[in-house]
Amino acid sequence: MDIGVHYSRFPVGPEGSVSATLARTAKVAEDGGAALFTLMDHWFQMEVYGGPEEPMLEGYTGLGFVAGQTSRMRLGLLVTGVTYRHPGLLAKTVATLDVLSGGRAQLGIGAAWYDREHAGMGVPFPPLAERFERLEETLQICRQVWGPSNSSYDGKHYQLAETWCVPAPIGDIPVMIGGSGEKKTLRLVAQYADACNLFADDVDALDHKLAVLRGHCEAVGRDFDELTVSVIYNGDPVVDPDAFVSLMHAFEDRGVSLVTVSHDGVDPATWTSRLFDEVAPRVR
Repeated sequence: MDIGVHYSRFPVGPEGSVSATLARTAKVAEDGGAALFTLMDHWFQMEVYGGPEEPMLEGYTGLGFVAGQTSRMRLGLLVTGVTYRHPGLLAKTVATLDVLSGGRAQLGIGAAWYDREHAGMGVPFPPLAERFERLEETLQICRQVWGPSNSSYDGKHYQLAETWCVPAPIGDIPVMIGGSGEKKTLRLVAQYADACNLFADDVDALDHKLAVLRGHCEAVGRDFDELTVSVIYNGDPVVDPDAFVSLMHAFEDRGVSLVTVSHDGVDPATWTSRLFDEVAPRVR
């Protein structure tokens, strides 16, 4: 099973600055064998981590910085909110990251949820049903922008006269849809995504979500085995490695190939070093 590091908080750390701590952690993660390195996509820090008074970097600028510090890990946001950027500009931004990182970009995307930051920054926050409509159109637009066609796109919410993207992405940019909603999110995974990112804290919950996803794949004629199944782990694997390793072995038996874990919020580089020195060998 592969391990991804989610950089969910932006402390100064022993390195002395937000940028130095982020750079050091990214290098430690890559040296340890991390398959994926992700940042948040928020303008305000989430309230569970202290709210808007805590540091938060803009996600794609942050990934561009990390790309310059690393050479192997895949890079993405966990996950981009569909309301944060016009889809044509989002597709261009991710393509730029892919070109400058040597083909390492991933699009992680979801329907968005943090209404406080939208109100705070003056960005429209449509109702949930409309956000899912916009999410589906955005997925279609990104695939078109990254493809060979530069024709127009005419949707309910978005209209693009031309979809040029020069330079084009180096390869196929993987699309991960975040969330575990059974009616809409997992249906979009089956229809459009290369990977899912499930919230599951136990085997029974995971089995249920995978069964729902298989059903959506069957309904749209998609081969379930084409999908990369990933999960986000809500505990701290460094604090309780036994529980983490046991659960990941059970998840791997069910086809999960990537788990993403979040650092301790105090000293991310040291935490990440312990993750790959002490815990990752037992998972692998």
